Amino acid sequence: MASPAFEDIADTFEFLDDWEDRYRHVIELGKAMPPLDPAFRVAATKVDGCASQVWIRPLIDGQGPDAQFDFQGESDAMIVRGLIAILHALYAGLSVRAVLEVDANGELSRLGLNDHLSAQRSNGLRAMVERIITTAAATSAA
Repeated sequence: MASPAFEDIADTFEFLDDWEDRYRHVIELGKAMPPLDPAFRVAATKVDGCASQVWIRPLIDGQGPDAQFDFQGESDAMIVRGLIAILHALYAGLSVRAVLEVDANGELSRLGLNDHLSAQRSNGLRAMVERIITTAAATSAA
Protein backbone atom coordinates (compact mmCIF):
# COMPACT_ATOMS: atom_id res chain seq x y z
CA MET A 1 0.00 0.00 0.00
CA ALA A 2 2.94 2.35 0.58
CA SER A 3 4.07 4.63 -2.22
CA PRO A 4 7.40 4.13 -3.99
CA ALA A 5 8.70 7.29 -2.26
CA PHE A 6 7.85 5.82 1.16
CA GLU A 7 9.36 2.46 0.17
CA ASP A 8 12.60 4.30 -0.67
CA ILE A 9 12.62 5.79 2.83
CA ALA A 10 11.92 2.38 4.39
CA ASP A 11 14.75 0.83 2.35
CA THR A 12 17.14 3.56 3.47
CA PHE A 13 16.13 3.03 7.10
CA GLU A 14 16.89 -0.68 6.73
CA PHE A 15 20.29 0.16 5.32
CA LEU A 16 21.15 2.62 8.11
CA ASP A 17 21.92 0.63 11.26
CA ASP A 18 22.53 3.51 13.63
CA TRP A 19 19.67 5.67 14.89
CA GLU A 20 21.86 8.77 14.75
CA ASP A 21 22.24 8.14 11.01
CA ARG A 22 18.49 7.64 10.70
CA TYR A 23 17.82 10.90 12.53
CA ARG A 24 20.23 12.67 10.21
CA HIS A 25 18.41 11.16 7.25
CA VAL A 26 15.05 12.38 8.59
CA ILE A 27 16.50 15.86 8.99
CA GLU A 28 17.89 15.76 5.44
CA LEU A 29 14.45 14.78 4.13
CA GLY A 30 13.04 17.83 5.90
CA LYS A 31 15.72 20.12 4.51
CA ALA A 32 14.92 18.91 0.98
CA MET A 33 11.26 19.92 1.28
CA PRO A 34 10.25 23.24 -0.23
CA PRO A 35 9.35 25.77 2.45
CA LEU A 36 5.72 26.65 3.08
CA ASP A 37 4.93 30.22 2.08
CA PRO A 38 4.58 32.25 5.30
CA ALA A 39 1.14 33.38 4.10
CA PHE A 40 -0.07 29.82 4.78
CA ARG A 41 1.36 29.62 8.30
CA VAL A 42 -1.96 30.56 9.84
CA ALA A 43 -4.32 29.19 12.48
CA ALA A 44 -6.36 27.26 9.88
CA THR A 45 -3.32 25.21 8.80
CA LYS A 46 -1.68 24.91 12.23
CA VAL A 47 -1.71 21.40 13.69
CA ASP A 48 -2.65 21.30 17.36
CA GLY A 49 -1.08 18.66 19.58
CA CYS A 50 2.49 19.17 18.39
CA ALA A 51 5.21 20.43 20.70
CA SER A 52 6.73 22.31 17.75
CA GLN A 53 5.00 24.73 15.43
CA VAL A 54 3.52 22.67 12.57
CA TRP A 55 1.44 23.72 9.59
CA ILE A 56 -0.11 21.44 6.99
CA ARG A 57 -1.73 22.98 3.91
CA PRO A 58 -3.83 20.47 1.98
CA LEU A 59 -3.69 20.58 -1.81
CA ILE A 60 -6.53 18.54 -3.25
CA ASP A 61 -7.21 18.18 -6.94
CA GLY A 62 -10.81 17.24 -7.60
CA GLN A 63 -13.75 16.31 -5.43
CA GLY A 64 -15.08 13.19 -3.82
CA PRO A 65 -13.23 9.94 -3.09
CA ASP A 66 -11.19 9.98 -6.31
CA ALA A 67 -9.72 13.45 -5.69
CA GLN A 68 -5.91 13.49 -5.63
CA PHE A 69 -4.41 14.27 -2.24
CA ASP A 70 -1.28 16.31 -1.66
CA PHE A 71 -0.11 18.77 0.94
CA GLN A 72 2.62 21.20 1.87
CA GLY A 73 4.01 21.29 5.37
CA GLU A 74 6.33 23.26 7.58
CA SER A 75 7.72 23.15 11.09
CA ASP A 76 10.08 25.24 13.15
CA ALA A 77 11.89 22.03 14.22
CA MET A 78 14.12 20.23 11.71
CA ILE A 79 13.30 16.72 12.92
CA VAL A 80 9.58 17.50 12.64
CA ARG A 81 10.10 18.90 9.14
CA GLY A 82 11.60 15.51 8.35
CA LEU A 83 8.57 13.74 9.80
CA ILE A 84 6.38 15.90 7.57
CA ALA A 85 8.50 14.81 4.60
CA ILE A 86 7.96 11.16 5.57
CA LEU A 87 4.20 11.71 5.77
CA HIS A 88 4.34 13.45 2.41
CA ALA A 89 6.05 10.39 0.93
CA LEU A 90 3.36 8.19 2.50
CA TYR A 91 0.31 10.13 1.31
CA ALA A 92 1.06 12.52 -1.57
CA GLY A 93 -0.43 11.57 -4.90
CA LEU A 94 -2.96 9.11 -3.50
CA SER A 95 -6.68 9.47 -3.98
CA VAL A 96 -8.43 10.61 -0.82
CA ARG A 97 -10.07 7.16 -0.74
CA ALA A 98 -6.61 5.55 -0.68
CA VAL A 99 -5.42 8.01 2.01
CA LEU A 100 -8.19 6.70 4.24
CA GLU A 101 -7.05 3.11 3.62
CA VAL A 102 -3.40 3.67 4.56
CA ASP A 103 -2.42 2.03 7.83
CA ALA A 104 -0.20 4.89 8.96
CA ASN A 105 0.72 3.22 12.26
CA GLY A 106 1.73 0.04 10.47
CA GLU A 107 3.72 1.82 7.77
CA LEU A 108 5.46 4.16 10.21
CA SER A 109 6.24 1.26 12.57
CA ARG A 110 8.31 -0.24 9.73
CA LEU A 111 10.65 2.70 10.25
CA GLY A 112 10.87 2.09 14.00
CA LEU A 113 9.91 5.66 14.75
CA ASN A 114 7.62 4.74 17.64
CA ASP A 115 10.57 3.37 19.59
CA HIS A 116 12.86 6.31 18.95
CA LEU A 117 10.73 9.45 19.12
CA SER A 118 9.97 11.26 22.34
CA ALA A 119 6.39 11.06 23.61
CA GLN A 120 5.82 14.66 22.50
CA ARG A 121 7.12 13.96 18.98
CA SER A 122 5.01 10.79 18.75
CA ASN A 123 1.92 12.75 19.81
CA GLY A 124 2.73 15.39 17.22
CA LEU A 125 3.14 12.77 14.51
CA ARG A 126 -0.25 11.29 15.44
CA ALA A 127 -1.80 14.77 15.31
CA MET A 128 -0.39 15.31 11.80
CA VAL A 129 -1.76 11.95 10.63
CA GLU A 130 -5.15 12.79 12.16
CA ARG A 131 -5.19 16.12 10.31
CA ILE A 132 -4.42 14.37 7.02
CA ILE A 133 -7.11 11.73 7.59
CA THR A 134 -9.70 14.32 8.66
CA THR A 135 -8.98 16.37 5.53
CA ALA A 136 -9.20 13.30 3.29
CA ALA A 137 -12.44 12.15 4.94
CA ALA A 138 -14.04 15.58 4.47
CA THR A 139 -13.02 15.62 0.80
CA SER A 140 -14.18 12.05 0.22
CA ALA A 141 -17.61 12.85 1.63
CA ALA A 142 -17.99 16.00 -0.51
